[in-house]
Amino acid sequence: AVVSTQSTGVTFGEKSEEEKLSEEIDREAMRYLQWAVYPLLFGGALYSLFYMPQRSWYSWVINTLVNGVYCFGFLFMTPQLFLNYRLKSVAHLPWRAFMYKAFNTFIDDVFAFIITMPTAHRIACFRDDVIFLIYLYQRWLYPVDKTRVNEFGQVFDEDTVEGVEGMKKDDNASLEVSDAEKKTQ
Repeated sequence: AVVSTQSTGVTFGEKSEEEKLSEEIDREAMRYLQWAVYPLLFGGALYSLFYMPQRSWYSWVINTLVNGVYCFGFLFMTPQLFLNYRLKSVAHLPWRAFMYKAFNTFIDDVFAFIITMPTAHRIACFRDDVIFLIYLYQRWLYPVDKTRVNEFGQVFDEDTVEGVEGMKKDDNASLEVSDAEKKTQ
């Protein structure tokens, strides 16, 4: 394995063309989102400074930084949606990871209603719902690409199903039968 350090961090091994394409789409999404988010964040800070009562400069700075954290939390959740849109596929987010995100979103919503918290934090909890609903729409809109290699190195195409060890579909079926026979014995 080749280990290299870059300005973006440490990478292990060579990147495939799909990984390079995915990173390029992520960079493009972040560039578009930054064009929208930075002016909104700056404008919100100025609006808060001039039109909302503040206890002190320290209070205004803390409030602005917290709103920035909430805004960038939203910003970092959206590249997945842009990647889905550009590739017209949702296959690169496994179903288990999606269900984890769905469960996490549900728990956040429950606690946002139960626990007393600032309005900005409550809104930040519901931003996950917006992303989740858009992702559900994308999951309905874009079919899952069965020819794409999943996180386990498997391709689920009907003609050439190859597993991690390069077995053909018939080999997998016979292996499953032999495992089932072993369990009954």
